[in-house]
Amino acid sequence: MALRVPKAEIPTELSESMIERFGAVPEPVRATWHNPQVATASMELGSKVGEWDAADESLKSFAHMAVAAQVGCGFCLDIGYFQAQHQNLDLTKASQVPRWRASEVFTPAERDVMEYAEAMTNTPPTVTDELSARLLDRLGPAAMVELTAFIAFVNFATRCNTALGVESQGFSSACAVPLATRPETLGAVTPV
Repeated sequence: MALRVPKAEIPTELSESMIERFGAVPEPVRATWHNPQVATASMELGSKVGEWDAADESLKSFAHMAVAAQVGCGFCLDIGYFQAQHQNLDLTKASQVPRWRASEVFTPAERDVMEYAEAMTNTPPTVTDELSARLLDRLGPAAMVELTAFIAFVNFATRCNTALGVESQGFSSACAVPLATRPETLGAVTPV
């Protein structure tokens, strides 16, 4: 798959800021900057979502990558794994998210979070009362609401990226542990 819109020219200041933060300008910014209002609103919302602190960062990271694996957003898997490294999260676990059902490294709470992320991502959503009750009991109401809104935002981002043809940029190649690929039986994911 190739980028379905040409790369937009972005302001020098924004480009320099992105390069300082990520080492390169992320492709979603280049794709969406054709409409600066959309690009700016998306980045501002993403920044606000990043400030939420009721839910554990590693759980949100695993949820993000579980959604990305299910939707097939190689960019989000790539950047999610890269961000996990820079947040000092468990890279062994982060690397296994695409195959979390088969991996033995996750706790029951982490498994429930990834199951919840996938259930919210299904069309129509397949969230069950039992799964919600387990998460509410483990996380509490504030973290449960945050996790739910976070997963909804990640669905917005992954689906925009996938529809626009945004692919992995190789951010995860800087990580010490290689990112696992999703098992064939669960659907194809673009390797990163």
